[in-house]
Amino acid sequence: MYFVKQIDVADNERAFLFKKNRFAGVLEPGRYRFIDLPGNVKIERFDITRHELEHSLSKFLVSTFADQTRDYLEAYQLSDYEVGLLYHDGQLIDIVAPGSFKVYWKGPEKIALKRIDITEEFRISKALLTLLGRGHGTQLVRSAAQTIYYTEVEDNHVGTLLVNGKFEALLQPGSYGFWKYHRNVVVKHIDLRLQNIEVSGQEILTKDRVSLRLNLSAAYRVDDPQLAQNKLADFNDYLYREFQLQLREAVGTKTLDQLLNDKDTLNLVITGGIRQRVGEYGISVKSVGVRDIILPGDMKTILNQVVEAEKAAEANLIKRREETAATRSLHNTAKMMEGNPTLMRLKELEVLEKVTERIGNINVYSGLEGVMKDLVKSPSVLK
Repeated sequence: MYFVKQIDVADNERAFLFKKNRFAGVLEPGRYRFIDLPGNVKIERFDITRHELEHSLSKFLVSTFADQTRDYLEAYQLSDYEVGLLYHDGQLIDIVAPGSFKVYWKGPEKIALKRIDITEEFRISKALLTLLGRGHGTQLVRSAAQTIYYTEVEDNHVGTLLVNGKFEALLQPGSYGFWKYHRNVVVKHIDLRLQNIEVSGQEILTKDRVSLRLNLSAAYRVDDPQLAQNKLADFNDYLYREFQLQLREAVGTKTLDQLLNDKDTLNLVITGGIRQRVGEYGISVKSVGVRDIILPGDMKTILNQVVEAEKAAEANLIKRREETAATRSLHNTAKMMEGNPTLMRLKELEVLEKVTERIGNINVYSGLEGVMKDLVKSPSVLK
């Protein structure tokens, strides 16, 4: 018994027609009727607004039945070193990986796939990089995040581009994108500004076996990023260790008194040694300074006692000098008055003035002469 099978294909659909499990063609929008024995006719519908044909036999169908599918399907085969940029009506919407085979429906929107050869050139142009970042959350942005290595080099920095572990180029400030396919791309950022390094809490013995704790600060700049990157695995760690070694070497050759009396010489010794060692790696040291020299508790007590004794001795010496000077001055005054009665009398009056400042009442007998004889005794009378 024959059956009539009616099929409606919508405007946004296309359908594959199979008769007796053999491909018979592509059905456009419309109504179709088929005399169908059970299992004779099979229909597979597709929404062409989704653009890509996802079918297990897509490659077989477009290659075997090219004449029947040419007006409806567009096929693209990318080589292993080609990246595809998918455009709909001139607008970039997706990225296609190398080696992919894609089939797209021909419809109201124009489909185009632009091929990019990444055999040698894997850097993405600035114009394309801008397009790939357009439209937050879109399929294009998700594809870009999976297929592109993106980096931004800030001002006063430089980037060292490493591909498969090998140095390729220096990157100046700006935005960069690189295809990840078939390569391991890494960009390391190096700060070209003046930078500080702190070497703190170093326990070191002086030449006279005194244990000290020192803190050091230094400023440096990377002058040759490529040399520093290629020669040193981590130049920050290298600088720290070199400053540490130079500090130990400089302190270990000096006594405690030498260190305390002249810290500037210590800074100069460390600076001279470190500059010679790091200069060959493209790094320049601008300044070095020992910030703190911390003594152990018992040594602080001893030094305080020494300083206290030195200051006491200095004070005693100054006192003796002043006493000697006063005695010498008194002796000179006595010699001047010895042969000069007038000067003697003036001195007597000066003494009398000082005495009267402390006396409330004075009873005077025999006039001024009595005052002078009774209150102020001349050296001759004292004798």
